[in-house]
Amino acid sequence: MWQTKDLILVAVSLCVLASTAAGDGGGRPLVTAVTRDAATSLYTIPVKPGSPLVLDLSGPMVWSTCDDGASHDTLECNNIDCMRAHRFHPPNCQHTGYGMPDPGNPYRCKCTAHPHNPISGDTASGDMTRVTLSANATDGRNPLGPVSFTAVASCAPDSLLEGLPAGAVGVAGLARSGLAFPAQVARTQGVANSFALCLGNRERDGVAIFGGGPLFAANGRSISDMLGGDTPLRKHGESPGYYVSASRGVFVDGVKVPLDTYAPLTIGFSTTTSYALVRRDVYRPLIDAFDQAMERDGAITAGARVPSPAGSPFELCYNSSRLSLTRFGYFVPTVGFGLEGGSGWAVQGINSMALVIGRPTACFGFVEMKEGDKAGYGGGPAPAVVLGGLQMEENLVVFNEEKQTMAFTGQINGRGLFCSNFNFTVPA
Repeated sequence: MWQTKDLILVAVSLCVLASTAAGDGGGRPLVTAVTRDAATSLYTIPVKPGSPLVLDLSGPMVWSTCDDGASHDTLECNNIDCMRAHRFHPPNCQHTGYGMPDPGNPYRCKCTAHPHNPISGDTASGDMTRVTLSANATDGRNPLGPVSFTAVASCAPDSLLEGLPAGAVGVAGLARSGLAFPAQVARTQGVANSFALCLGNRERDGVAIFGGGPLFAANGRSISDMLGGDTPLRKHGESPGYYVSASRGVFVDGVKVPLDTYAPLTIGFSTTTSYALVRRDVYRPLIDAFDQAMERDGAITAGARVPSPAGSPFELCYNSSRLSLTRFGYFVPTVGFGLEGGSGWAVQGINSMALVIGRPTACFGFVEMKEGDKAGYGGGPAPAVVLGGLQMEENLVVFNEEKQTMAFTGQINGRGLFCSNFNFTVPA
């Protein structure tokens, strides 16, 4: 099997040294746990007191339900943040202006936004208002104490919560937008518009650190170079999400997959899709190459292939008891994406094989993209691949909007380390 070199975790012993610009948090980055919901496989952060928000890498704003019985401040239509709220438009949502007359003052235009549920695909209208969010400031080794700050968010009706985890009251958009959660942390705390995201699995929490800064291990050694170098972020149509170019191709066990397409190999990232979605012209060659590599390398034995479970989106499934386990998950072919800039995103067994609960079955977690999948903000042609939560788990990824790059450690479970190893205990 083609193996990647040893990968080094940064989430356990992270030391984030932020810029010293002044802000509400004293120029310190903010840290929060990331929890994966067992029922929906969505990821939430507890930044709205008492009510978690769902993470959405393609979401351009923060939105949540508002108490209908309570008054709230509403932005005026000529406010710069109202203009930012209308920079990106959800699918099937026509632009209808920035707002409407305020019932309490007909001479005042109150800002109206269009929050979007990435799971149900529904869009609503709601007032643009200000809310209080909070997270712990951090020096990278430990949380230093809670920091509350005022953020701009859209109200949304309760009906827009369909498909979200129980208890969640909205979405924390993380996209490349001026109203996304990272950008608002950067402005209010005087830190960089950059964040590190390390998604945990169904058994362990992950961690998110907003605010950038150099990264150091606990022993003082710089780990910036260990992130594998910067990969340029690219725009994809009008979407505010995160995309990179697999300009060097797609590989299975180091062998380049022949693709009969001239369309760009754009790779997107999603925290609201459980598994990788693959465009049709890339899907069949990838599936065939993986299946052939399984047979060629003896990774399966006679009878190991099993039918896909009823209702499952997967095409390739195996009897998990016949697959060998390694520190990187099941011993199956490695899928690789040769990225612009020289880095390679490797998907090993722990991030490629989806377990079927209640059955000794593991399925290849890459599914064919259907028409309308991940239309997202901006519409336009679909990317070649959208890597989902399974492909991103236990991998520290740094999205740096200021540099317009991303960097990543690669899979870190093989070293016995997890995203949950960050210390979340606030000192007394």
